[in-house]
Amino acid sequence: MNAEPADQIRLLDVQALDVRLQQLAHKRKSLPEHAEIESLNKDLTQLRDLLVAAQTEESDCTREQTKAEQDVDQVRQRAARDQQRLDSGAVTSPKDLENLQHEIASLAKRQGDLEDVVLEIMERRESAQERVAELTGRVTSVQSKTDDAMARRDAATESLDSEIATATKEREVIAASVPADLLKLYDKLRAQQGGVGAARLYQRRCEGCRLELNITEVNEVKAAARDAVLRCENCRRILVRTSESGL
Repeated sequence: MNAEPADQIRLLDVQALDVRLQQLAHKRKSLPEHAEIESLNKDLTQLRDLLVAAQTEESDCTREQTKAEQDVDQVRQRAARDQQRLDSGAVTSPKDLENLQHEIASLAKRQGDLEDVVLEIMERRESAQERVAELTGRVTSVQSKTDDAMARRDAATESLDSEIATATKEREVIAASVPADLLKLYDKLRAQQGGVGAARLYQRRCEGCRLELNITEVNEVKAAARDAVLRCENCRRILVRTSESGL
């Protein structure tokens, strides 16, 4: 294959832009904010699960407390009715009086036990409320950090996308000036050789594989026509001659 030396030089410009585009794509994919956001989202999910559990516990305690307070109120009302009967003098039978007094005493003990239950539930509810408040604050804090990281990621992505768009347009313009057959060969080699299809010959060294040409290869390059499209004997990439090739 033959191509004007200037066209081969432009192929190096295409290669440089392709490398730049690879670097930008890698940088975009590897933004530190991606890992930061992933970590924060994991923390956020865990904290929200804990918060739901704490809120459920608080809700359960509230229902328990309401039920226990109703039980206390029922016992208190019954004890009040019994005490009213006792104080009214309506009960005159000694046995009935004894039973009534015994029931009032039993109700008093029952009320005391139930009030202890209410206090225990209130303590658990207060603890749950504190836990809810703490977790709510932590969720808010982590959410704020997540929002900040997402904003930084979006800003960085937008900047990189702008660079990618500019480099892509420049690549299109330069590639359009390269002979189609040469560009086709370059694209094929680039796909096979890890993104590098053309390399400069610099000081008798291929910048694609970084290996120096032996004397026989140097003589072959010297003898080649100016427009001959050369290939590196080691990596098979297109080898582009320049004024710095050291020939």
